[in-house]
Amino acid sequence: MIYIHPIKKYLVLAAIPLMVSCSSHYMVVKSNRTEYNMNAQQPADSAVIKTYLPYKIKMDQEMNTVIGHSDVLMEKLDKKDGKPVAENLLRNFFSDALFHEALKYDPTIDFAMPSTNGGIRVALPKGDIKLSNVFEVMPFENEMMLYVLSPADVQNLLEYIAKTGGQPVAGLRMKIVNDKPTDVMIQGKPLDPKRNYKILTSDYVAEGGDNVQSFKKAIEKKIMGIRMRDALITYIKENQAAGKTINPKLDGRITKD
Repeated sequence: MIYIHPIKKYLVLAAIPLMVSCSSHYMVVKSNRTEYNMNAQQPADSAVIKTYLPYKIKMDQEMNTVIGHSDVLMEKLDKKDGKPVAENLLRNFFSDALFHEALKYDPTIDFAMPSTNGGIRVALPKGDIKLSNVFEVMPFENEMMLYVLSPADVQNLLEYIAKTGGQPVAGLRMKIVNDKPTDVMIQGKPLDPKRNYKILTSDYVAEGGDNVQSFKKAIEKKIMGIRMRDALITYIKENQAAGKTINPKLDGRITKD
């Protein structure tokens, strides 16, 4: 005869429900499948509209806010007659604005290539500049970054700019001859092939976007913690507050023979 100590007996009996419950499981006994075509023929769901409408109204009001004024149309003109355009108003404005804002935080920056041509998405209109216009130009959450590059990597970046027929730059002037950079000037001084340079760019470009490889072996790297779009908005608003309009010029910062 097996004798179970009273305390052990209670423990055994208490464990039985646990073992039973642990072994319990559910099984699918029936499933239904229905397809709903999502198209213009579907009636609007008033409950959904009622939920998002207050937010849409508020967002539309904010996006339609005029934050500045431009004297010129800044077209996204990257090619003409099938050939790359070395410089345009939109790129100059974009680069100068971000360079200006970055210099507030670090006045030792030498020059900027804050984006590639493909990163600037649309034109900016002549006349009122709305907040929505800036979101259309820069719809991404790209951050401004600072990199210190060696002479070899600076040369690699200049060659990329030349090979692609011109990119958005500020603080830099150069001629493109036979797809090579020549007569390079940085902050008004000739390129020193033996010194390091501090360059403003974006996280997208620095990480190899559009096949830019120049920042992979940077000597120093700094995250500024400022979105490029926010910097553009700040620049436009500050000019508006000072009674100034946006009026970029073609200044020959990049020319192509």
